[in-house]
Amino acid sequence: MNVYFDNAATTPLDPEVLDAMLPFMRDHFGNPSSIHGHGRQVRAAIENARKTIAHLINAAPAEIVFTSCGTEADNYAAFGSVRTLGLTHAITSPLEHHAVLHTLQALQKAGDIQLSYVRHDAQGRFDLAHLEELLATHPRTFVSLMHANNEIGNLNDIVAIGELCAQYNAVFHTDTVQTMGHYPHNVQQLKANFLVGSAHKFHGPKGIGFLYRRSGLLVDALIHGGSQERNQRAGTENVYGIIGLAKALEIAYRDMATHQRHIQGLKDRFIEKLRTEIDGVEFNGTSAEADKSLYTVLSVSLPPSELNEMLLFNLDINKVSVSGGSACTSGANAGSHVLSALNADPDRGTIRFSMSKYNTAEEVDYAVEQLAKMYRRQPLKI
Repeated sequence: MNVYFDNAATTPLDPEVLDAMLPFMRDHFGNPSSIHGHGRQVRAAIENARKTIAHLINAAPAEIVFTSCGTEADNYAAFGSVRTLGLTHAITSPLEHHAVLHTLQALQKAGDIQLSYVRHDAQGRFDLAHLEELLATHPRTFVSLMHANNEIGNLNDIVAIGELCAQYNAVFHTDTVQTMGHYPHNVQQLKANFLVGSAHKFHGPKGIGFLYRRSGLLVDALIHGGSQERNQRAGTENVYGIIGLAKALEIAYRDMATHQRHIQGLKDRFIEKLRTEIDGVEFNGTSAEADKSLYTVLSVSLPPSELNEMLLFNLDINKVSVSGGSACTSGANAGSHVLSALNADPDRGTIRFSMSKYNTAEEVDYAVEQLAKMYRRQPLKI
């Protein structure tokens, strides 16, 4: 058996999405900026895709800006807000994705902003009282706090965070890359100025994402050189990527309840079997708490063992694809700024199992069996 449990890094393309994209790869090749019939046909398809995405998150079509990925969307929100609106302070957390952390740290290094970090507890839960203290001290600031952590799966209360930001007139950006397509988002009920989506996280194509930018919040373009995306992002559009993004999100919303039940069932099975098969297994953050974590992610903390040095490699040999944290790390927990911020025991190994609608109970059983076999034959550290 060859199993894939790294869906937080990327997901397989849904066949329905490919079918929607193929005509724009083969037949509808016009440049959407051209005024002739070939161009107008493609322009209409892009605008229909924009309307589909806007409808699903209860936004206006003009509030959707297509980008190459979630990282670009995060950069656009941060750079655009700070430099256009004249903001001099930003608030984030040490647990954010590097697309946010490195961007804000670059702005800090350039002297554009001062940067503050919200406190969190040992499980990675944000201290909202501390957030309010920071907001009260630094009015009209840029706040970037993610909806769900990509490594440990913690779900954050972005409704409460949005209310605080609105109270103090802050610009609120939330990285929703891991939750877009997995949870419903209604921007009329959520007081966020920016949301982010990346198609390949919900069975769409790579190389395409979008930024929701609340109407009335005008920020400078990140990429210059053309009038595309209402002068917000220059460059000929990734047409079939946009078509695939809209179709993937449409499918995700259509089947969301069914897929959530299925995937949560797989996660519950993982937790039960890991606790049964491996002594001393624990779970990072709130990963094992169904109501407090992203249902697609389970972050497993394994007991100290000589195996941990080569944990992911050995699983790969046994045809189990997983991550040690985020897709940018290697080894059991090497380089994970999230685990470091949580003061995780460096002698323990970490595996992130991340699941999708295509995974099965049999795959869960196989993955746990391979992991348990390794631990039964490896001496624990004393």
